Amino acid sequence: MARVFKRNGSQLFRECPAATGRFGMNDRPLASIIISSYNYGRFLKDCIDSALNQTYPETEVIVVDDASGDDSREIIGTYANRIKPILRERNEGGRATYNAVCRLSRGEVIVILDSDDMLCPTAIECAVARFRDPDVVKVHWPLWEINTHAQRTGRLDPCRVLPDGDLRKYIARDGPWGYAFPSTSGNAYSRRFLERTLPVPSGTYGDAYLSMWALVTGTIRSVREPQGFYRIHGHNTYGGRTFDQRVELDLRHAEHCLARLRAYYQEQGAQVDTDAWKKESWYHRLYQSALDIKAQIPDGDTFVLVDQDNWATGGRVAGRRAFPFPELNGEFGGPPADDTVATEELERRRRAGAAFIVFAWQAFWWLDYYTGFKNYLETRFPCLMRNERLIIFDLRSSNRAEAEV
Repeated sequence: MARVFKRNGSQLFRECPAATGRFGMNDRPLASIIISSYNYGRFLKDCIDSALNQTYPETEVIVVDDASGDDSREIIGTYANRIKPILRERNEGGRATYNAVCRLSRGEVIVILDSDDMLCPTAIECAVARFRDPDVVKVHWPLWEINTHAQRTGRLDPCRVLPDGDLRKYIARDGPWGYAFPSTSGNAYSRRFLERTLPVPSGTYGDAYLSMWALVTGTIRSVREPQGFYRIHGHNTYGGRTFDQRVELDLRHAEHCLARLRAYYQEQGAQVDTDAWKKESWYHRLYQSALDIKAQIPDGDTFVLVDQDNWATGGRVAGRRAFPFPELNGEFGGPPADDTVATEELERRRRAGAAFIVFAWQAFWWLDYYTGFKNYLETRFPCLMRNERLIIFDLRSSNRAEAEV
């Protein structure tokens, strides 16, 4: 029977069942949780407490404070010898913490925890159980998304099924881009994997870079139940950037990774088509989509974006104002109930000034499912673009069919 854990009277998570493996009953390797802290004092206590409250007893907690200017160090000081503090005199950045984890820790299983996030009590227990297979290099789990006040938003990070198993032959054929991974706090790594993979190169995201190499070089195991909390509060290092900034950084990361992968497979004597991989790359598709929108939609015009809330645009793409569709209180309201609802919502948006509607590839299925809505669009509005990334209709001028109605 899985245990249920509660916070403030509300059920937040359940214990996951342990996996079986080669370790004996007395073989309990040390695990290390390394908290990367920088100016998140308002969240830091919850974070440290979650690391200290693990059901797996052989766990050390290390807090690396990157020269915070708030009350983070005062909070760290209240834990005395329950944690190992590393207090930097100058800010070195998150990548420096990634690259120092093996030197700073003693554990065979290592988790890097962002200081605005939290772990569930069973996270380390679940991870260690799955590392009993010596070929496993990474264990990951979904994260509950929470707001500033630690209330669940109802979303998971990521919202897709996590990869599980030895996928190396598929990665060599198709590339690493077709898989979803959790943010930093949803991953545990084996020490031996980190020792042979680090450092994280400049221009890449630490969590995404390590997840990619885990796919390429070993077996990955997933935990079905969420084992942590990813906090959205408007000041996240990644999420706090504009959409256009993120797209540029994402592309830079992807190109760095491709260069590393080419070199790796060349050393292995394997032939891979990294250019073909780009067709499955979220980073490249999103970057090209932004260029398409910039080319097709005039600066200053607004458009409706049908992306199922995948792009996290913050209301702007390539400098153009973008509205979610359907929109509810300024956010994505979920797929429409039927064709009539979709049509009425778009007409409402047209009256409010929307000049275009853009379907991202994640929502192409809408045009197969909502056949009446599709007919409404295709008989009334010119289609400006239709490729593997986007379908764009011009809402400013109607086709003759509308005039004849």
